[in-house]
Amino acid sequence: MDDLSVHSHASPVLTDIPRFEHQLEPAYGYERQPRPPIRLRPVNVALFLLTLLTTTMAGADSAGAPVLLGVPASLPNLVSGLSFSIPLMLILFAHEMGHYLTSRRYGVDASLPYFIPAPFPSLFFIGTFGAFIRMRRPPRTRREMFDIGAAGPWAGFIVAVIATAIGLARSQVTPLDTSQGGLFLGNSILFWGVARVVLGIDPNSVNVNVHPIALAGWIGLLVTAINLLPVGQLDGGHVVYSLLGGRWHRLVSRAAWIGCGLMVLIPYLLHLTFWAGWLLWFVLLIALGLGHPATSDTDMPLRGSRKIGAWATIVLFVVTFIPVPVSLVQPKVPPPPHEGPTYDVLQHGHQLTQPWRRL
Repeated sequence: MDDLSVHSHASPVLTDIPRFEHQLEPAYGYERQPRPPIRLRPVNVALFLLTLLTTTMAGADSAGAPVLLGVPASLPNLVSGLSFSIPLMLILFAHEMGHYLTSRRYGVDASLPYFIPAPFPSLFFIGTFGAFIRMRRPPRTRREMFDIGAAGPWAGFIVAVIATAIGLARSQVTPLDTSQGGLFLGNSILFWGVARVVLGIDPNSVNVNVHPIALAGWIGLLVTAINLLPVGQLDGGHVVYSLLGGRWHRLVSRAAWIGCGLMVLIPYLLHLTFWAGWLLWFVLLIALGLGHPATSDTDMPLRGSRKIGAWATIVLFVVTFIPVPVSLVQPKVPPPPHEGPTYDVLQHGHQLTQPWRRL
């Protein structure tokens, strides 16, 4: 069968199962398909290794030890980026393998993950645009659709929470001071809760010099939230379709798409802080599509544990969602004259171990 997937290529945090252009033919019975063979292609390995390199370079850059291509003396700096790249790659790998292994369980022919490296780590500060798998046919039932769609976010979420907790335990707490400004990282309900438990204090009342492992965990939680946006054929769109059906999916999908635009427009008109990335998603979601193909059991709702799991996945979206993931705050005092410009990542007291330096 021809490959029906549409590849994700524009999002820095998108890790998803593919989108399908046309409807499934009606099926009058359900039979589990035989499991397709595992195909490990050289391109999968090459992209994984290249993305590991770019994320390690990004971690080294944020730690103040940039790796410059063509400068062999800077290569030892890669070691300083591993504490960021390894947990981040594990989070993305877990997300995609959740989709892949569940696809194989239902006999859906799917590829192993394709990772997407991001060049210029000093500009694309996480070093990757995410990952995706390719599927040669869409899930045939709402049960399949939910299981495959939700498996990725939940798998990545578990690893992200573990990384966040480990990283916060290794982070340094200092008195609250945002006078130097910088790029602020937003708090989700979940990240705030984990920080409160691990640190034993209100993280909004102090500065936390965030360890790179905790930063990777924060990014993993953001990836989870964005993939669970209940729009089109994102993972969250698959969950909403499986739970509520096509009619409600259309309403929720369009409302969430409009919400992405309003999260920029309303704060802009009110002179409040906003994240311009929601405008990118507002445009990107049009290109990806707001609709969803019908499964063969359109009128058969989820039942029992899967229905509970679907609502739990929606709750997961709520607790990982960050209205303003990053924002720029101007410094209140000028930097010392002997230092170059610095870009600290802060939000409610959370910052990187070392400031970013634009060399």
